[in-house]
Amino acid sequence: MKKLILILTFFTAAAMVAQTSSTSSNYKPLPTTPPVLKLSDPLPANLFIELGKAINPAVVNISTSVIPKGRMYRDPMQEMLEQFYGPQPGYNSQPQAGKPQRMGLGTGFIIRDDGLIITNAHVINGADIIEVQLTEDSNKQYKAEVIGLDERTDIALIKIKPDTKLTAVVLGSSEDAQVGEWVAAFGNPFGHGHTMTKGIISSKGREIEEINRLPLIQTDASINPGNSGGPLVNTKGVVIGVNSAIDARAQGIGFAIAIDEVKKIIPQLEQRGSIRKGYLGVRLGDIDNRSAAQLGLDEYPGAVILNVGEGPAKKAGLKMYDLVLEINGRKIKSSRELTDVVSGIEPGKKSKFYILRGEKKINVDVTIGERPDEKYIQAKMKETEEKSAEKQFPSAIKDRFKLGLEISDAVPKTRGIFKLDDDTKNPIVVSVENNSIAQKAGLKPGDILLSINKKEPKSAIEANNLFKKGENSVRVGRGRGMSVMTFDIP
Repeated sequence: MKKLILILTFFTAAAMVAQTSSTSSNYKPLPTTPPVLKLSDPLPANLFIELGKAINPAVVNISTSVIPKGRMYRDPMQEMLEQFYGPQPGYNSQPQAGKPQRMGLGTGFIIRDDGLIITNAHVINGADIIEVQLTEDSNKQYKAEVIGLDERTDIALIKIKPDTKLTAVVLGSSEDAQVGEWVAAFGNPFGHGHTMTKGIISSKGREIEEINRLPLIQTDASINPGNSGGPLVNTKGVVIGVNSAIDARAQGIGFAIAIDEVKKIIPQLEQRGSIRKGYLGVRLGDIDNRSAAQLGLDEYPGAVILNVGEGPAKKAGLKMYDLVLEINGRKIKSSRELTDVVSGIEPGKKSKFYILRGEKKINVDVTIGERPDEKYIQAKMKETEEKSAEKQFPSAIKDRFKLGLEISDAVPKTRGIFKLDDDTKNPIVVSVENNSIAQKAGLKPGDILLSINKKEPKSAIEANNLFKKGENSVRVGRGRGMSVMTFDIP
């Protein structure tokens, strides 16, 4: 028995040795050599002290006010108290017409010693009075004139008439900036006066279309309300960005507009007050996610043309409910992206549009125009709307498969009732019965029937005849976009 135990022990030990040997032969050691870093000289201990001394004299505090117009609302409780007891001391009064009311605070920085200042457009937009304070200890407020402003890039130029020569910053290059580089953000957070925070560049080239159409620098240097419009400065003391926004969901995520892009638009803002932008002359909408998936356009669903007015698009032959998929090879995600892409194209330049029209994908060459004044555009839109509701309403045609809907030709009065554009030619759904096949499928009054079972109906009668028993696919124009729905007819 002892001999058997010894034999078993020997084989067990041998097996463990063999297993260990096998494991070690397959084991790959972890790397132990650190990366080679090309390090420059250490940061001087007084770096940020010197940055503060150099940059703060060019940073200004901007305060804005509005002048209420017309009869202002007053608290009824205050009015009742004054009827019995007279004016109440210390009671906050409501704004009075004609009296300036403080709107907000922000930051700017001087880029030329004659008083030219950069800030964010959202800092001054809508203000009746703009005042600039050069230092937080000064009681003097300089009235500022708006030289130029562009909301989509969020950049504005204002100017003051100084008593003396001012200190101006130097605009550097954001292209040369590197992730991990030390930066300092200057501003007047919450109206606390000149403040400097430090951090690093967290990322470059951030594209956040809700904030800005220009690429953004992400930094963990603290940027708070009131910092908007202040400079983001590198360790050489030159400006590489304009502080613009923060991500309120997190800490240490701030964004600055890259200064290289800002430098491109400064001359236009100073010379003409606005930026020369590309223009199509269309109204745009978006396609819903479900419909985009059915068309195989999940990632880049494109933008829908809802109306074609007088302008470059009409001259090029673009039509209502064309789905723009690409412009000059760049895939389009949304109507907002299309607007930004076209705005950035130099007026007069020919561009290639790749579109989905009905069931076909085609290329269309479009010569981009120059965007006219906004007031002109609004006047034209109003003129179009006033023409839309005229003449008689036709008798609607009921569907032959009892879908529970009525369809009408796109005559003027039908368009007027549903506030559709004059260019609408396809038949229109004018009524949908409750609990019907049409309602369950998602059809609604005012839907424009673009295609039924992959064929475009030209009239209400033709639309009625295109429905069939079994599976049906319907593409409709609706509101600000386009939808696709499928349903069965028993």
